[in-house]
Amino acid sequence: MLGIVALTSALALTVVGCSRGGGGSDATGGAAAASPGITDTSISLGITTPLSGGTAGPGTCTVAGITAYFGAKNAEGGVTFGDGKTRTVDIKALDDAYDPQKAKANYDQLKDSVFAMTAGLGTPTNRAYREAAIADEVPQVLVMTGDPIFSETNESPWQLGFVPIYQNEGEAFGKLLAASGENHKVAVLYQNDDYGEGYLEGFKSAVEGASNIEIVKELTYEATDTAVDAQLTELASSGADVFFNAMSITPLVISSLQKAQQLGWSPSWFLPSNTSSPTAILQPGGADAFPGVYSVSFSKAPASPAFADDEDVQTFLAGLKQYADYQDMPAFPHCMWSFMVGATLEQAFEKMTEPTRENFMEALRSITDFQAPLMLDGTAVDTTVDGQPAVSSVVVQKYNGQGYTTVESFG
Repeated sequence: MLGIVALTSALALTVVGCSRGGGGSDATGGAAAASPGITDTSISLGITTPLSGGTAGPGTCTVAGITAYFGAKNAEGGVTFGDGKTRTVDIKALDDAYDPQKAKANYDQLKDSVFAMTAGLGTPTNRAYREAAIADEVPQVLVMTGDPIFSETNESPWQLGFVPIYQNEGEAFGKLLAASGENHKVAVLYQNDDYGEGYLEGFKSAVEGASNIEIVKELTYEATDTAVDAQLTELASSGADVFFNAMSITPLVISSLQKAQQLGWSPSWFLPSNTSSPTAILQPGGADAFPGVYSVSFSKAPASPAFADDEDVQTFLAGLKQYADYQDMPAFPHCMWSFMVGATLEQAFEKMTEPTRENFMEALRSITDFQAPLMLDGTAVDTTVDGQPAVSSVVVQKYNGQGYTTVESFG
């Protein structure tokens, strides 16, 4: 059975069915036929994401953030669209457990009743229904994957990623490391798919020609693996003082941190943004034992003392509790990211002059220099650059025992 995320009555987001109401006009001057999932009073969005299994933590966040954002908007009466109509935004989320086949089945279940698919986590799961969405002309937008194929307009006008592509993250760390001027030996463990390969590609492009950086060992693991102890043991013997760990599975990151300590290996680490949570990963893994753990970010971390009194953070946390029934401090950045997705979608809705998917994609791809709530200084939403997702700018940060501090140099 496909699991539908249980939303409490406090957030009660009702899914609308296929509708043909709406405003706008066609080429003959008549009313433009509305796409499925939108009426004069509401619009529905679909999400397929892991709500169970090893990636349930970040997956649940992809629903919670956007639910919090639009829950608050709905409480205010809804979002005013560019056609002058005010609509509430309804969310329908299905669990795919990070299984591509389930993700495709979820899409098939949702496609005729939602206006667009959004926010879902995972490269293999988003890829699983990408071709179908293109054929059906269903927007698959602001999804949580750094796969660059989702941001190439020439490949498809119906997709757009949200988070920085994997190459952007790997390149940012590689540049920081190369600029240190010190000699470093790097060991690499990466997921054996487009996710891991993208991170490694970006990193290698940044250190290419840097005489102070030597990659001494590269190994892979499968996303379905339950342990990587053998790889850690082999990498520990490489003599590397830097570990580039392009890994997406939360339990494996924790066990990797612990295994390295058991082996007496203490390199500096680089972790992807989606598997670098201080409370959910670094603290359980004992990251304090290492000279430095680095990652990249574009969003404020509510748990960081630096943002304790930040107005955006306070609004975000209140929305999570009231509209998404998410009472804890977010352990994963996906909660913040999906909140930003909501704000970005609102920008597109405000530009829509017709209730159609085509007009929505035009509006979505016209957003520039948008400072979404929770964005770090130096980052912004820009959907106009072909080959880049909505967010392509990141800052490198270093774990300080509680959260992250932005760094200008490696060390």
